[in-house]
Amino acid sequence: MIGLAITVLLLAWTLHGVDLAAVIGHIREANPWWFALGITCATLTFPLRAIRWRVMLRANDGGAFPFAPLWRAVAVGFMANNLLPARMGEVVRAYLVTRELPVRFSTAIASIAAERVFDGLTLVLFLWVAMLGSAGAGHSLQSNATLIQIAHWAGVVFVIAFAIGLAMAWQPTRTQSVVARVAQRIFPPRLAHRVTDVVAGLVRGLGVLRDPRRAAGVVGWSLVLWFINGLSFAACFRAFDLELPWTAAFPLQALVGFGVAVPSSPGFFGPLEAFMRLTLGLYGIPADRAVSYAVAYHIGGFLPITLIGLYELSRSRLRLGALRRVAADPK
Repeated sequence: MIGLAITVLLLAWTLHGVDLAAVIGHIREANPWWFALGITCATLTFPLRAIRWRVMLRANDGGAFPFAPLWRAVAVGFMANNLLPARMGEVVRAYLVTRELPVRFSTAIASIAAERVFDGLTLVLFLWVAMLGSAGAGHSLQSNATLIQIAHWAGVVFVIAFAIGLAMAWQPTRTQSVVARVAQRIFPPRLAHRVTDVVAGLVRGLGVLRDPRRAAGVVGWSLVLWFINGLSFAACFRAFDLELPWTAAFPLQALVGFGVAVPSSPGFFGPLEAFMRLTLGLYGIPADRAVSYAVAYHIGGFLPITLIGLYELSRSRLRLGALRRVAADPK
């Protein structure tokens, strides 16, 4: 209910002062080839996520898992994020991979959390590089101080999260020992054992941080993933004839990436449009054109992974209603 309320408020803000007839007109006039290229790039990021996840998760013997189950879990998980509330897709994704591979649920969840930290750090990096490039090229960027503050605080948050994960990964025994002592003092024995067991799985999921080669692989795939995602925004600039440098795609994807973390309806409707309008407004793009770009990009990106996820779900012999129950109680 909170997410729905936030969606309504953000959509109301996004649409205030906007001529809907002009929005529809801009969408109709968009170049279909550039738009198709943009949406193709956006959709390519999902198999790239599965490749990166394959670097992060490992079997007990250290071997790599096959690609297909990981891809299926990613596709269904992001589809579930689009159709189910409360970001249930993250839980669904972890559950599905445990059905097909010998991976603990808590380990899968920890690896997904680590992904989000790598995503955040990569977005902050691209944001800083884009702002420096914009200043060096002499491009006009309104409210640049606002973006600098956002980049600064986002960087602080993700660096702290990365440091905590790194400490847990490199001191697994001490982490579990401290958690066990604290849990035994606070919780009843059964719950304390459950908490300790979950933390053990989390530490295992962060194991990639102990392996410099694998960590470098995750960083490399994160850079590729978000660069291609940035190209999807840039291609759609051309589709909607927005006079922006292609580097403007990176501040846009960073603010949108941070914005969709806000609770909202399934599919992130509301935050995505609001943060797109806000960011494009910093570049002086009129509200009508910004909203037309946001609506078209959102719907264009929503449909492919949702349809692909539904197809992969059918191959898993599960139904959407079953996923809702799983997300509520993955055990």
